[in-house]
Amino acid sequence: MKKYCYALLICLPLLFVALRAHAWGFFGHRLLNRLAVYTLPPGMVGFYKANIDYLTVNATRPDSRRLLVPGEAPKHFLDVDRYGDSAEFKLPRKYADAVARYTEDSLLRHGIVPWNVVSMKNQLTAAFKAKDTDRILRLSADMGHYIADACVPLHTTRNYNGQLTGQRGIHGLWESRLPELLSADYDLFSGKAQYLPNATDAIWAAVIRSHAAVDSVLRFEKQLTAEFSDDQKFGYEQRGSQTIRTYSREFSKAYHARLNGQVERQLRYASGLIGDFWFTCWVDGGSPDLTQMTRLPSEAEQQRLEREAKETAAAPVAGTAPGHDE
Repeated sequence: MKKYCYALLICLPLLFVALRAHAWGFFGHRLLNRLAVYTLPPGMVGFYKANIDYLTVNATRPDSRRLLVPGEAPKHFLDVDRYGDSAEFKLPRKYADAVARYTEDSLLRHGIVPWNVVSMKNQLTAAFKAKDTDRILRLSADMGHYIADACVPLHTTRNYNGQLTGQRGIHGLWESRLPELLSADYDLFSGKAQYLPNATDAIWAAVIRSHAAVDSVLRFEKQLTAEFSDDQKFGYEQRGSQTIRTYSREFSKAYHARLNGQVERQLRYASGLIGDFWFTCWVDGGSPDLTQMTRLPSEAEQQRLEREAKETAAAPVAGTAPGHDE
């Protein structure tokens, strides 16, 4: 019982933020970065807890940059099925080797999430070595987002929104609707962060695990759609000042039951993996004493975030980015 009360304390404030911002897709990312903080060892947890709001709010910043920053969109996914049978096992683990085989244009077209996470692991390790508070926080928040993306099955397929199989909208159903409705009852605590002796293998294992789930994600939704009439599958809900059409609670709960805890397992796995990466970067960065560093982001960092938020707010509401743009 105590476990679920604790989960409610973490989940409900995040859901309130998502409702206010009309950005329900942000809920999962914010939840995962927040949960990952609690996996960290004593040498890290004080510093990260002091900045838990920064890490939570800025977990969604990479999505906000998608339409503003060239090259941002491919960092969130990998269309494994563009590369043939069992590609998740055969693709080069080193980015330079992948570029040599496929060209960088092709890689960027079909996504680079695992290679991007490895690159960010190296950057965060360097930030710990430099004892640079601003970079540690910025990179931790961003890397948490990309690791979480790698744990979503539909981020590993070209049929990322069911658009190729008449299931358009399934991405938001799996990634956002189910966690928002049901995560207060999830067991999302993954234990203490573990050191990753091979970070490259760890993020590719996440991609392999996610891609293995693509078939069930699509198949179960299609089965249930055949069992529900259109007015049973969809309904209308008030979100902020808007009334929107969305998957009904009945359909969402039936889909969740058919998936047999898959979303819960992936959320728990993702939060643990984010903590593992943060911990590994700290260890590889020399395990600096974080109590001897500047504890909070600098005024310059706060001003940078404010400028970025203004630029994002001023960006066109409608638009697409290369790749998974729905």
